[in-house]
Amino acid sequence: MSFKTFIPKVEVKADKKWYLVDAEGKTLGRIATEIANIIRGKNKPIFTPHMDMGDYVVVINANKVQLTGGKEEKKEYIHHTGYLGHLRRKPFKEVREKNPKRVIEEAVSGMLPKNRLRKHFLERLMIYPGSEHPHAGQNPTILNF
Repeated sequence: MSFKTFIPKVEVKADKKWYLVDAEGKTLGRIATEIANIIRGKNKPIFTPHMDMGDYVVVINANKVQLTGGKEEKKEYIHHTGYLGHLRRKPFKEVREKNPKRVIEEAVSGMLPKNRLRKHFLERLMIYPGSEHPHAGQNPTILNF
């Protein structure tokens, strides 16, 4: 008896659902793994690694995400301008205050596969520093992890 693996056709588009995640008081890495799995579509039974099957995720209260241990003081975000000696380092607290979207976006991006689909996955991630978001019309399902 042989079983065939189900591979969805390209024409068949999966239903794109909307999810709402409140990042207040949550650990950055744990919330980023869950978001990456939903954006990629690994929570669906029709998941296929080479296709875009994921859903939309709206993250609110991004400026209240936390790190464990002493990482709030030690973690740095590094950027190189391309010129010799121009390596820029910014501490986590400064980045979270100025651009809280970057903190969650880089964490989720690092957990996605490094291929052509990554750009499309990240387009479905909406991050807001406060508790207000303009996606109420999509009736997002609230996720608790």
